[in-house]
Amino acid sequence: MRLFVLLATIILATAAVAYGPAPRTGGEAAVITIDGPIGPATSDYVDSALKQAAARHAHVVILTLDTPGGLATAMRDIIQHILASPVPVVGYVAPEGARAASAGTYILYATDIAAMAPTTNLGAATPVPLMGSEKAPSQNLTAEQRKVLNDSIAYIRALAQKRGRNADWAEKAVREAASLPAEAALKKHVVDLVAPSIGALLVAIDGRRVTTDGRTVVLHTRNLAIRPIEPNWRTQFLSVITNPTLAYLLFLGGILGIIIEATHPGLIFPGVVGAICLLIGLFAFQILPVNYAGLALIVLGVGLMAAEAFVTSFGSLGVGGVAAFVIGSVLLMNTHAPGFTIRLSVIVGVAAAVSICLLLLITFAVRAHRRKVVTGAEEMIGAIALPVKAFSGTGQVRVHGEIWRARSTSRVGKDQQVKVVAMNGLTLDVEPVDELKG
Repeated sequence: MRLFVLLATIILATAAVAYGPAPRTGGEAAVITIDGPIGPATSDYVDSALKQAAARHAHVVILTLDTPGGLATAMRDIIQHILASPVPVVGYVAPEGARAASAGTYILYATDIAAMAPTTNLGAATPVPLMGSEKAPSQNLTAEQRKVLNDSIAYIRALAQKRGRNADWAEKAVREAASLPAEAALKKHVVDLVAPSIGALLVAIDGRRVTTDGRTVVLHTRNLAIRPIEPNWRTQFLSVITNPTLAYLLFLGGILGIIIEATHPGLIFPGVVGAICLLIGLFAFQILPVNYAGLALIVLGVGLMAAEAFVTSFGSLGVGGVAAFVIGSVLLMNTHAPGFTIRLSVIVGVAAAVSICLLLLITFAVRAHRRKVVTGAEEMIGAIALPVKAFSGTGQVRVHGEIWRARSTSRVGKDQQVKVVAMNGLTLDVEPVDELKG
C-alpha cells in the first residue's frame, strides 16, 4: 500500500509539471528587428514575435527600426499589434545611421516609449501617391488625394495624442514631409530619449511608467537579458514570395509551364511545376497591392504570344502580345512604396527573351510556308525501308515509322534495306538497295 501511494504521488507530481502552467521565465527584454521595407511579411513577423514575447513573459519588447517605409496596410496592421500588446513596446530607431521614414514614423509614434540612436532620423511621412510634386503635398490636390492626406494626418495625430507626443510636428511630417534628426526630435518632444545602444536604453527607461493593455506598468529594465526574436519559417517564406520581382517571375513561370503541358500532353513535369508556381504567384499577388488591369494585360499578352505558335500571323499576334505584356508588367504593382516595385531591367529582360523566342518561331514558320510540301505517293516513292522480317514475294516493311505491306521480285533479307519504287493502293513495290546499286 505504501508503495502504491508513493507511485501515485510521483505520477501526479510528474503530470503537474508536464501539464501545469509554464513557469514564468522573467528577466527578459525581447528584441524585434524591422530592417528594410515594411510589407506583409513584416506584419506577420511583428504579430508572431509580440505573441511569443507575451508567452515568454518578457518584461519589455524593444522594436528596432531601420526602414524607408512600405505599405500602408502592413503599417496599420503592425500598429494594431503594438497597441494590443500586453507587453510594453519600446520603439528604437537604430543602429546609428538608421532611419524611421514614412511608415516607420507612424510605427514609432505608436510605441509606448519612442527612442532613437544618435545620428538617426525620422519623418517624411507623406503618403507616397502624394509625393513627387514640385509643390507642397497639401496644395492643389484632387478630392481623393485630399481624403488620403487628411486620413493620414488624423491617424498620426491620434497616435501622438495617445502617447503624449508632439502632434503638431507629426502633422507637419505628413503634410509637408518634414524630417528630424535624433537630437532635434528629442528637443521637440517627438521622441522620449536618445540612447546609443539597447543596453543604455534599458538603463534609461528603468522606472518609467507606461500604460499598456489598459493598465499602468512600472518598467524594471536595468538588468534584463536581451534576447532577440527571429522570424519563423512562415515569415521567411512570406518575405521571399512577397518580393514583387519573384512573385512576377513565379506567375509567368506558372503560365509557361501550363502552356507547355497543354501543347505537349503527357510531359507532366512542366504542368505540375507550372501549377505550383502559378498558385504561389497568385497567393503573393493576393497580399500585394496588385493593379488588376496590369495583371489582365499580362495574361492577354501571354495568350497572344502562345497563339502565335498555333496561328500563322507572321508576327502580328506576337508583337501585340509583347506590347500588352510589357505594359501590363509596368502597371502590375499598384504602388511606389520602397521595395515593392518590379525593376524595369527585369521586365525588359523577360520581354527581350520572349521576343527572341517569338522571332525564332516566326522564322521557322516562314521557312515552313516557303518549303514545298510533298505528301502521299510522291513522298513515299524513293523512300528507304527496312523489312520487318525476311520475305520473298510479299511481306512487311517499316517506312517513316509505319508498317506497310510490300512486294518484291527478289528475296529480301531481314536487315537488308529496300527502296520504294512504286505504290499500288496500300501495297508498296520495293527492290533491294544493293541490287539497285549493282
